[in-house]
Amino acid sequence: MQKRYIPVCLNFLYLISLAFLSFPALAAPPADFRDLIKSVMPAVVNISTERTEEIRPFPRMPFDMFRGYPDMERFFEPFEEFYNSPRSRKMNSLGSGFIISSDGFIVTNNHVVEGADVIRVNISTKNSKKEETYPAEIVGTDPETDLALLKIKAGELPYLTFGNSNVLEVGEWVVAIGSPLGLDHTVTAGILSAKGRNIQSGTYDDFLQTDASINRGNSGGPLLNMAGEVIGINTAIAQRAQGIGFAIPSSLAQKIIADLQEHKKVSRGWLGVTIQNVDEATAKALELPEARGALVNNALEGQPAARAGIKGGDVILAINGETIANTEHLLRVVAQLRPGGKAEITIWRDGKEEQITLLVAERNLSQGKGKDGGKENTAATLLGLKLRPVSSENIRSNKLPGDAGLLVTGVEDNSPAEEAGIRSGDIILAANKQPVHSVDELSRLIEMADKRRGVVLLHIVRKGQMFFRAIELGQKKK
Repeated sequence: MQKRYIPVCLNFLYLISLAFLSFPALAAPPADFRDLIKSVMPAVVNISTERTEEIRPFPRMPFDMFRGYPDMERFFEPFEEFYNSPRSRKMNSLGSGFIISSDGFIVTNNHVVEGADVIRVNISTKNSKKEETYPAEIVGTDPETDLALLKIKAGELPYLTFGNSNVLEVGEWVVAIGSPLGLDHTVTAGILSAKGRNIQSGTYDDFLQTDASINRGNSGGPLLNMAGEVIGINTAIAQRAQGIGFAIPSSLAQKIIADLQEHKKVSRGWLGVTIQNVDEATAKALELPEARGALVNNALEGQPAARAGIKGGDVILAINGETIANTEHLLRVVAQLRPGGKAEITIWRDGKEEQITLLVAERNLSQGKGKDGGKENTAATLLGLKLRPVSSENIRSNKLPGDAGLLVTGVEDNSPAEEAGIRSGDIILAANKQPVHSVDELSRLIEMADKRRGVVLLHIVRKGQMFFRAIELGQKKK
């Protein structure tokens, strides 16, 4: 009887060995990362900055209520400046970065160095027991992808190379290095958790997600594959979670960095269309076999798409042979087109595909729905606002009822807009119940309101919620 169990046991062990050989993902993790860390650590830097910020140490006091009462004005006048004047203070912050060339070019996040008066780069020497500090200058920044390129003069330096994040697969080991909470040259390891994450931080969101521990101070540091190549730039964390960090993929970052290194700015393609995603019902109505691509709401007059013959109702299916999945994908693909070059656009129109060739223009943030030109300051002067037309992304993410709207990009201190509680990021849909598509339109409506009633009623969207704000005109403080 006992002899029968021997072949059965041998077969069982044979099957187990086959399972381990067939599923390499189940294999044990690397014994350690020592060799990898030794090779890359000298090229990882920590970045310290100093900046001057204005703060208000006291709550704003409504001294205007005493205007017209001479005795009260004289009494409170010395207190008004004391309470309502902003104070300046020096702020220090820490971040991370990595060297990408032997002559001292360094990559980090834009938010690490934005507004800094002084930038210092700290580099470990070969013996790793001492750091040398060098002043850095900003070569260029790209706020839309949160990238910045710095330059230091420090002789011959070690550097890292970029890998291809497109070929990286979910589940692969990755290593993050940075200065979390000021603890410089901290190493954490994990896996690539997901790709293509949109965390609503900007127009070109396409983040890598990792469970390698990332904290404040890791920003700008490298995310590395097992070959020691940079496949991401650590940028963001999920505030109310653990083990969820986000990095800008190298496939996106490399072009941005190359543009900053060569031109000190980023050039992006521009078609001049407003777009929306194609849902199942829309695909059915357009006789499109599947819900994909980007539906053109409007081809802006005088822009590349309109000049090439693209019009509202067309669906953009592919650009230069690359299939377009949705609006976010289209924005990323168009951004990588070279201004001045030609692009082959595949569209769906009247139940069939058509090919259109257009000449790509250069995108700038002032392009939009009107011919605002240099008149953007008219409304800003009256209300204390900085404005630009809303983008298709603003329309989609805020579920705006139409294509009208102006995005508030800044609010001046002590302005009528600030007094009314308007904030950066708000979207102005209408003024005195009249939709606004451009800064010119808003300026005209404000001037009319100033002459008639001295007050303008703004219809505003904030994080998907709509409300009204009435602003008295001619009240701007000096």
